[in-house]
Amino acid sequence: MNYILFDDINRANLLPLAYTRPVSDIRVGITTIREKWEKLLKNTTSSKTEAYLSTKYPQVIEKENFFINGSIIPSAELVEAILSLNQGKSLVADDTLIAVALDGDQAAKCDILDPKWMSGKSYSGEISKLAKLWDIFLLNGAVIETDFQILTAGRTSHSISSTNNLIGNNIFIEEGAKVEYATINSELGAVYIGKDAEIMEGSLIRGPFALCEGSQVKMGAKVYGATTVGPYSKIGGEVTNCVFQAYSNKGHDGFLGNSVIGAWCNLGADTNNSNLKNNYGEVKMWSYKERDFQSTGLQFCGLVMGDHSKAGINTMFNTGTVVGVNSNVFGSGFPDKFIPSFSWGGAAGFSSFEVEKGLQVASKMYDRRGLKFAQIEQNILKHVFEITKEFRP
Repeated sequence: MNYILFDDINRANLLPLAYTRPVSDIRVGITTIREKWEKLLKNTTSSKTEAYLSTKYPQVIEKENFFINGSIIPSAELVEAILSLNQGKSLVADDTLIAVALDGDQAAKCDILDPKWMSGKSYSGEISKLAKLWDIFLLNGAVIETDFQILTAGRTSHSISSTNNLIGNNIFIEEGAKVEYATINSELGAVYIGKDAEIMEGSLIRGPFALCEGSQVKMGAKVYGATTVGPYSKIGGEVTNCVFQAYSNKGHDGFLGNSVIGAWCNLGADTNNSNLKNNYGEVKMWSYKERDFQSTGLQFCGLVMGDHSKAGINTMFNTGTVVGVNSNVFGSGFPDKFIPSFSWGGAAGFSSFEVEKGLQVASKMYDRRGLKFAQIEQNILKHVFEITKEFRP
């Protein structure tokens, strides 16, 4: 069987993160949604996404295909229901298209978002999906727990140094991880320490918590659940209920709460965000779909930052701030709560961050990690620059 993860009509609700990846490649819990599906399906997947992303994430069509909604968090029960579909049939739950089974000819010419598929077989079980940006940190704790059970089933954790102060025993450590003189509390949630990751001395960790491969918690950090630090990222200071996608750094003191940080981002020393309004009111956040701010229904809601964006030393972000792709924010005072992609500036105002300069910065970041900033990545950023012009001054 062939499996294709598709972006549904709610993709716009997951911008700016979805500007640079299919929705299925957003990390929530320990792994990305794609990695979760591939683990349960025991097979690889491809993507049906925006045309400009398809060069990096090409769609593969074979004789028999299952199109699966890439915003849905999979479960064993859901996989079973999908695999029971006959060709030409769909699976739905309320107003959500879950999956469609199509042969090769149908798959090549079919509009997977055609409303006709909503009349398919009804799925009675519960589904968990990313419908809004804030779902990423809201769902993170529960998804960490599920991922933890799947990733550690039938396996034995590597040993942890006796220098650590451990509360609870719901901890799993992968090969090559280093943890010394830290306090780790797993009584309130699982703690997963990935391959070659490091928790430095004096750190205080409370689960649910995931530190993915090659990532670091800096000395003296205070980390509350439910927090995920994606691969090859660094965090320090105080962090609560945050999700870092990958290759991003918050290496210094400062508070970050109820937030989602994309890939290749950097938060300068003493960068802070507000996650609670002074009047304890409901937080509003920018919606690309509505072209306006919308209510989140949340009292606690912090910062969402798209890939390749940066914040200078002592930057302050207000509750419910959205920063687009490849922006550079700096200076005193609170900048706007919506900062378009490729913006340069702060509270005093913004100008356009020219795409070639943005690409130069991105290339240097890749070089520091010993990676090549490929043309395919450059082309995606160039396209994002063009399609986000309407939002810049």
